[in-house]
Amino acid sequence: MGNAMRSILAFIPSERCQRFLVGDLKEMPLDRTLDLSSRQLRKLPVAACLFNELVKLYLSDNNLSSLPAEVQSLRKLQLLALDFNCFEELPLAICRLPQLSILYLGNNRLYHLPVELRELRELSTLWLETNCFTVFPKVVCELSNLKTLHLGYNQIRSLPKEFGRLHELRSIWLAGNQLPDFPPELLEMHSLAVVDVDRNRIRHFPSLCHMQGLKLVIYDHNPCVNAPAVAEGVRRVGRWADSSDDEQEDDASKAASETTAEVVEVHSEEQQNIQG
Repeated sequence: MGNAMRSILAFIPSERCQRFLVGDLKEMPLDRTLDLSSRQLRKLPVAACLFNELVKLYLSDNNLSSLPAEVQSLRKLQLLALDFNCFEELPLAICRLPQLSILYLGNNRLYHLPVELRELRELSTLWLETNCFTVFPKVVCELSNLKTLHLGYNQIRSLPKEFGRLHELRSIWLAGNQLPDFPPELLEMHSLAVVDVDRNRIRHFPSLCHMQGLKLVIYDHNPCVNAPAVAEGVRRVGRWADSSDDEQEDDASKAASETTAEVVEVHSEEQQNIQG
């Protein structure tokens, strides 16, 4: 189907027209993975919810703003990708997926999360980058199994005191927010391995030497007057890191690629844990 025809059908919300965009959904994929990304979908066909053995569902880069209630019948779903869509609210049906462990919601229009999100007991990875959050969604603090949280590029100014409940958290990505200080809640989270506070408004960094599990701290593009002190072996990305003056310019240009590499590494490891 040509791109012009796809664009026309995408604006027609009828079930029949949307089926043209996704093709034949009569048979369960052998790998229990369904990829409907970049189909210009405005509505998910209910037929996609009939595969109750589905483990991975990719719906990235569409025009979705809601999901049918039938999504909750995907009881074995472990990965759901909804990034690059038009969601302003999280569909409650998602909160009824008992085995969901990876949820991608980046690049939407979310500004709050429902309390029902806490029902996702198995959720270990949550991506909420580039949304419309001005306040940290406290319900996230009730996700006791969470290991990776990406909340970069929102408008968050602080973390709630309840954040310390996330005892399993290993990676926190907070780049591109409005943090005026390094969040004190992170200082007592000794299980953290990766902390990214790049592109905030932090002027002074406390010592991080006591954070026993820390491996990487990214603090570049802050108006800071010092670098965070870290224990031996911890990598820093930012001004006054461990390189010489001649290397500072090169380090700044490499910061973005290094951050991406760390994200990909964590992402790949988590996906490998999902049974195909």
